[in-house]
Amino acid sequence: MTLDARLARVRARIAAAEAAAGRPAGSVRLLLATKTQDAAAVRAALQADAAASATTAGTAHRVLLGENRVQELVAKAPELTDLAPELHLIGPLQSNKINAALRWATCVQSVDTLELAERLDRRCAAIDRTLDVMVQVNVSGESTKGGVAPEDAIELARAVRALDRLRLTGVMTIGANSPDSALVRAGFARLRSVAAELGTVELSMGMSRDLEAAVAEGATIVRVGTAVFGARA
Repeated sequence: MTLDARLARVRARIAAAEAAAGRPAGSVRLLLATKTQDAAAVRAALQADAAASATTAGTAHRVLLGENRVQELVAKAPELTDLAPELHLIGPLQSNKINAALRWATCVQSVDTLELAERLDRRCAAIDRTLDVMVQVNVSGESTKGGVAPEDAIELARAVRALDRLRLTGVMTIGANSPDSALVRAGFARLRSVAAELGTVELSMGMSRDLEAAVAEGATIVRVGTAVFGARA
């Protein structure tokens, strides 16, 4: 299957999930998770999506790009500037890579400690910019996943919101790695409750394997990689 066809199939899955959940068409944005993909593959996906948007009535959208690693963000972003993508960092951010990340990232979705938030805030003040951020929440409790515990997420998010140079736009999670769809969906529902208490807009949750459950529970951004680009080598 071609990249264009895989991308169209993902778009169709999102649209069907929106309809099944009684949500307006276009209420969920697609973020392309581009881990291990080179700039040429990312460019092809952006161009394919732009072409589809231009030729399909009522489906105008702006695709987002998400990088797990700062070094990949830095390597690819300069080659994509003419396409003006919105670049999100969706993986862990080490303190020594903050400067590099801020050169290109429009949003950091993986803020899970106040220390990281404060470091970002200080650096943003130094370079006179603001930064969109999300608080990452570990709804599954799996030790392999980053994120603050749900019971601590409200306190962290409120502390982040108080920082001058950061704009808290929402919350993010990685669903449970489980074949139990009810368990996965319960985690997404937990994130929705956190967002509701905070009054935040964005819920970044759901990936290739579980985007339907995420959309059903209110996701506004789904992060899809393999379903668009194919399995990683």
